Amino acid sequence: MSQLVLSGEDLEFAGSVAGKIMENVEKVLIGQHETIRRVLTAMVAGGHVLLEDTPGTGKTVMAKSLARSIDGSFSRIQFTPDLLPSDVTGLSYYNQKEGAFVFRQGPLFTNILLADEINRATPRTQSALLECMEERQVTVDGVTYPLLPPFFVIATENPIESSGTFPLPEAQLDRFLMKLSMKFPDKNEEIDILNRFLVDEPLSDLTYVCNTEDILKLNKFYRHVYVHPALMEYITDICAATRTRNSVIAGVSPRGTIAFLRCSQAYAFLDGRGYVVPEDIKAMAECVLPHRIVTSRGFGGVQTTDHLVHEILDNIPAPTEDFTRKDITT
Repeated sequence: MSQLVLSGEDLEFAGSVAGKIMENVEKVLIGQHETIRRVLTAMVAGGHVLLEDTPGTGKTVMAKSLARSIDGSFSRIQFTPDLLPSDVTGLSYYNQKEGAFVFRQGPLFTNILLADEINRATPRTQSALLECMEERQVTVDGVTYPLLPPFFVIATENPIESSGTFPLPEAQLDRFLMKLSMKFPDKNEEIDILNRFLVDEPLSDLTYVCNTEDILKLNKFYRHVYVHPALMEYITDICAATRTRNSVIAGVSPRGTIAFLRCSQAYAFLDGRGYVVPEDIKAMAECVLPHRIVTSRGFGGVQTTDHLVHEILDNIPAPTEDFTRKDITT
């Protein structure tokens, strides 16, 4: 199937929606511009995000602010060791009036799902998310229930506290399109945060700036962002290099390569461009690849895999072509 030619109107629409959402979220979160942009990129690319950082850096606020910016449904699940899979997916119960079993939907049936402290749930409960994240459906008692699009999961976890936690298995980590961290604000940004929260509660004042139809339109058109053949080769070279290092047990899979490509397209699309440039690919490599690499020190070791990806980017020269497409409005 050939790619559509994106019009200037399509690109302007993408940039406008992204700009409005980012501006709205930044009314609450200060100093997180790039993180917000990457979260939006994952949503447009149809993936999910794992936010990993210390408590108090704004992970939950990020999810809530994004949900309030979009006119869609939102659910939050607080993951705990005693949480059951049925608490996530829903369950069938016997309705005496109807004389039959009736399915009661769980919090998964929403547009934006916040899975808070996901690593505090047991692996059995964590696995309840596998089907819905990959196939956009839930199967309970042999019956499959589709999830209405868009469906976007933002999961959070605390990397410094291991007591009472269950590390995410490889299959679960691979379901997340990106793994991101919330950086600490600098001095001026932290003063701005204090001033903003001195009297008001900005999160409670947020209203939506777009609807789910806008997100679905972005989901449809971003795949037609042009990727030059030289950049296709650049992407595959980067992923192939993750499989040849001595310290790597398993590198990025072909599914990870596809995710890398999709994120690069979405990142460019939200910037109002109809073509990918090497800077898009480098930016996405930092958050799409490290958690997909298994090293001898363990799966997704932040220091080792992040360093490995940066080393690969430094060693593989980026193409220097004209990456625009002549039949596309830029």
